Amino acid sequence: MTATTSALDQPVKAPTFHPLSTSRKLKNGLATTLFTASFVIAMVPLVWLIYTVLAKGVRAMTLSTWWTNSLAGVLPEEFAGGVYHAIYGTLIQAAIAAVLSVPLGVMAAVYLVEYGRGRFAKITTFMVDILAGVPSIVAALFVFALWIATLGFEQSAFAVSLALVLLMLPVVVRNTEEMLKLVPDELREASYALGIPKWKTIMRVVVPTALPGMISGILLALARVMGETAPVLVLVGYSRSINFDAFEGNMASLPLLIYTELINPEAAGALRVWGAALTLILIIAALYLGAAFINRYLTRNRV
Repeated sequence: MTATTSALDQPVKAPTFHPLSTSRKLKNGLATTLFTASFVIAMVPLVWLIYTVLAKGVRAMTLSTWWTNSLAGVLPEEFAGGVYHAIYGTLIQAAIAAVLSVPLGVMAAVYLVEYGRGRFAKITTFMVDILAGVPSIVAALFVFALWIATLGFEQSAFAVSLALVLLMLPVVVRNTEEMLKLVPDELREASYALGIPKWKTIMRVVVPTALPGMISGILLALARVMGETAPVLVLVGYSRSINFDAFEGNMASLPLLIYTELINPEAAGALRVWGAALTLILIIAALYLGAAFINRYLTRNRV
C-alpha cells in the first residue's frame, strides 16, 4: 500500500518538445507557398470571369422591364424587353427535373445504404457511376431518340427536364448516400433496441438526422443542371414570348437565350447575352446561398 502511494506521489515529467529542424521548416514554408500560389492562380480566372460578366451585364439588368417582360415584338437591334420568359423556362424545367429525380435519388440512396446487399446493389452502384460520367449532350440525344423519335412526342420543356433528370439523379444519389453514411450507427441501434422497426427507424431517425446535408446537396444538384445548354438546344425550340405549357410548344430558357442571341450581330444582342449570363449566375448563387442557409438553420434547430 505504501509503495503504491509513493509511486502515485511522484511528479509526472512533462514531455520534452524538440524544436523543429531547419529542413522541416523549409519544407513547411515551401508547401505553404505552393498551396497559396495555387489558390491565387485558381482564383484569377474566377475573379476575372465574375468581373467581366458584372461589368458587361449590369447595364442590361438596370432595364426597367428586364425582370417583367419577354422579348415578344422586340426587334434584334432594339434594346428593350426582358428575360422574364427565359427565367420562367429555366425555373420550370429545373423544377420538373427536381420533382422527378429527388424522390428516385433519395430512395435509391436509402436502399444502397440501409438495404443494399448482393448483386442488385452492385448493379445499382455501377449504373449510378455510369450516369455520373454521362455528358449532357449524350443525355439529350438519348431522350431525343427515345422520347421524340421512338415514342413520337414533340419537342418540349418536359423533354428537357427528362434529360436534366439523367444529369441530376446521380448527384442526388451520391450526396444522399454520403449523408446517410454519416449518421452514427448508435442511433440506429438505439432505435432497434426500443423495438422500432427498420423502416420506421429510417423515416424517423436516419433521414431527419441527415436531412440538412441532403437538402443542401439537392439544391446544389439543381444549381448544376440549370446552366446546361445541350438539352435545351436539342429538345426544345426557342421562343421570344412566354409559354406556360411545359408539355407543348417552344420555351425559352436562359442558356437557350444566350445561345440564340450570340448570333445577333447587333449591340443589343451582346447586351442581352451578358445580361442573361449575369442573371443565370445570380440565380445559381441564390441557390448556393439558400443551401448554406437551410443547412445551418436545420442543424441549429436539430441541436
